[in-house]
Amino acid sequence: MPDNRENFKRIFGLLREEYPDAQPMLHFNNALELLVATILSAQCTDKQVNKVTQVLFKKYSTVEDFANADLNELGKDIYTTGFYHQKAKHIIGSAQLILKEFDGKVPDTMEDLLKLPGVGRKTANIVLARGYGIIEGIAVDTHVTRLSRKLGFTQNNDPGKIELDLMELAEKKDLENLSMTLILHGRNVCIARRPKCGICVVNELCPSSEV
Repeated sequence: MPDNRENFKRIFGLLREEYPDAQPMLHFNNALELLVATILSAQCTDKQVNKVTQVLFKKYSTVEDFANADLNELGKDIYTTGFYHQKAKHIIGSAQLILKEFDGKVPDTMEDLLKLPGVGRKTANIVLARGYGIIEGIAVDTHVTRLSRKLGFTQNNDPGKIELDLMELAEKKDLENLSMTLILHGRNVCIARRPKCGICVVNELCPSSEV
């Protein structure tokens, strides 16, 4: 893909105009709920996660509830999000570590969040940004990965390297908004199998445009 970083500011500006209120889709009331919802969102739509957590957060309302949960029962409770056994293990393990090492409070640093089972930089960035208002980096999911490459902002496939590339292009305060904006554009217009290039506001600046 051609290097198109010189057009980053113009592209981001147009996309921000298109999505002026780029807000997270996951429903949560605190950092613990956000952590759980983000773990559940792997390979699952936010809409389905919200359906599950609407019931789940009534049954498990504290970190102790999750730490003491039965693995099989929690797995059944989150079954429809996919990979339920692994996700249940990660949620219970994270809750237990939060109780043991962090006084029952979801950590608010990248270093500590990465100690939690199943938590990588993407999840940690989401918890920090949306749970604590701390911008450490940018959450790179499948949409951000695909669009960053299509738009020519990176030549990398590795999420960690893509994160570094995007951090060089955007101001730190804009990283959370950039992630959400690319995600929304990926869901609504730059769809993986059938991109709607004809209605895309940045098609003239995009090296992957099919119009």
